[in-house]
Amino acid sequence: MCMKHDKLLELFCKTDQMCLCMLCTVLDHKSHDVAPVKEQYERNLAKLGKTRAIIQQMIKTRQFKIQEFKDSVSISREIADREIAIRNHVFTKLKEAIERHQAKLIESTEEKHRMTEKQAEGFIKEMEQEISELKKRSSELEQFLLLEDHLDFLQNFSSLDAAPPTKNWTKVKVCPPSYEGTVGTAVDQLVEMVKKQVKKFLKESEMKTVQQYAVDVTLDPDTANPRLILSEDGKQVSDGTVWKDLRHNPKRFSHGVCVLGKQFVSSGRFYFEVQVKGKPDWGLGVAAESVNRKGPITASPNNGYWTIHSRKGNFCHLFTESLVRLSQKSKPEKVGVFVDYDEGLVSFYDVDAAALIDAHIGCSFTGKLHPVFLPCANQGGKNSAPLIICPVNPT
Repeated sequence: MCMKHDKLLELFCKTDQMCLCMLCTVLDHKSHDVAPVKEQYERNLAKLGKTRAIIQQMIKTRQFKIQEFKDSVSISREIADREIAIRNHVFTKLKEAIERHQAKLIESTEEKHRMTEKQAEGFIKEMEQEISELKKRSSELEQFLLLEDHLDFLQNFSSLDAAPPTKNWTKVKVCPPSYEGTVGTAVDQLVEMVKKQVKKFLKESEMKTVQQYAVDVTLDPDTANPRLILSEDGKQVSDGTVWKDLRHNPKRFSHGVCVLGKQFVSSGRFYFEVQVKGKPDWGLGVAAESVNRKGPITASPNNGYWTIHSRKGNFCHLFTESLVRLSQKSKPEKVGVFVDYDEGLVSFYDVDAAALIDAHIGCSFTGKLHPVFLPCANQGGKNSAPLIICPVNPT
């Protein structure tokens, strides 16, 4: 009820934000924006409902963000633990190598001492034998000197007059082995050994780091060129030489003799390994999901392919701009492919040698990237071996 006019409060003044009766409107709020209470109530109720929905959405967004932060911390913890384990492994191996080198140095020093000791023992034994002979002769002479028979004395004199044959020990010496420069040489050798071991362990560490992002890749038969033969488990592909009559599929490569993997990467990191043993010609890498699959292909970054190729056992590069080229003496039997999507990096490793072969750097990726496999032509059996996707076993 209106306290002033004793009337029902049926209206709401938006200007003054207060409830009014009919007389208030006519007398005091004539030029104000006035609406029925029920109408304004429904409007404000709807507005509050929207505000509440917005607030609830804000709460959900923040709860989701909190969980995202927690997940990031958990992932960071997992990565940190893996990195610590890898680095501990490297330093443990290095420590073991240093201890082995130290043990060899000690053994070498001990061996020199043993040789000196053995030489001295030989001389001592020889002189003790001579002393024994000399004592025997001395005893004989002592008895002979007591003889009173002059004739017997003279007859045996010549045989007893001379001392027993002995070695001249005047210039014989046992010299302690020289260790001059041994420590310096040992340290120099140790430094060289440590350099080699560190280089080796860093390679192994890098391999372990990328291998932790391994993905179980399988081939996508819907994308396979009609010439290709895929194994039932989706892990092997080779050139079948004959074009099969397959139904049309927009995903299938019509001319490019290649096949994509089902799995993909659109952020973060991705790694897989492929056996190339027995194949002089092959190609591997990743391709954008958006690549043109109809007509001839050119496997270059400009066309959405980041790959490495072997021709007659030698690496070649097809329009591979922004590629780091490294000397590769060995012929890899297993190749690892690593993608860091966010960093724009695709690198290739000789798995057994734990060595980087090549790397595409500074790449600009958009959309999904799929593993791509190019087994190349059969060549009358010379290149018949399949490309085989391998399970990743950390080196």
